[in-house]
Parts: sequence; C-alpha cells; structure tokens
Amino acid sequence: MDQKGQPPVARAALFGLCPRCGAQTLFDGPVKFAPRCRVCALDFTAYNVGDGPAAFLTLLIGALLVVAALALDAMVRPPLWVHVLLWVPLTAAAVVYGLRVGKAALLAIEHQRQAAEGRKLDDPDD
Repeated sequence: MDQKGQPPVARAALFGLCPRCGAQTLFDGPVKFAPRCRVCALDFTAYNVGDGPAAFLTLLIGALLVVAALALDAMVRPPLWVHVLLWVPLTAAAVVYGLRVGKAALLAIEHQRQAAEGRKLDDPDD
C-alpha cells in the first residue's frame, strides 16, 4: 500500500484533507462530505462513514460540557442566562467540529486501510 503524498489520519481529520492527495476538499458544508475531491477526483461517496461518530460524540461532548457547566455553577453561581449564552453556542460548535473531525478520521482510515465491504471466500461474485 503506497502512502506517499497521503496526509496522516490526524492531520486529514483536523483540517478536512483529502486522504489521497492532501487537498482541503473533503467537506462541502459544515459536516457534509463533498461528492469527490476537486483536485484528484477521489470519490468520497464510495466510503461508508455512516452516523457512528454522531452518537459517540454527542455522548462524549455532552458529558464533558455538563461537568464543565456544573463546575462553573458550583464555583461562581452565575445567573441562568449566563449558562444559556455560554453553553448553547459552545455545545453547537463542539458538536459540529467534533463531527467534522470524527467523520474525516473514519474516512481517512477507511482509505488508508483500503476498507471494503466484507465477503465470504466462497462468494461466486469474485
């Protein structure tokens, strides 16, 4: 498996890089993949990232932010409107960025490992 010119998984995930050529062309929107790389024409729709990162990240980010909100409330006792102004946008930003990183990491890993749908060895379609 030749990986020359391919970005490492962490860099591809953090910056939305194409796993083949390293161009910043992975996303078409906040968390929507582009259909293909505009530089090397790698077809991103061939990868099955799914919604796995969404459930995991929602639980992880939710737990971290609830702990942070409770700690802030215990230390400072701010009014409710401060919590709303602080935690609602922070939660939205953390979930969107977390989804971008999680989905990009899974796609990069699938590409580097040349993951494909599983088959039985005696499959007649081979």
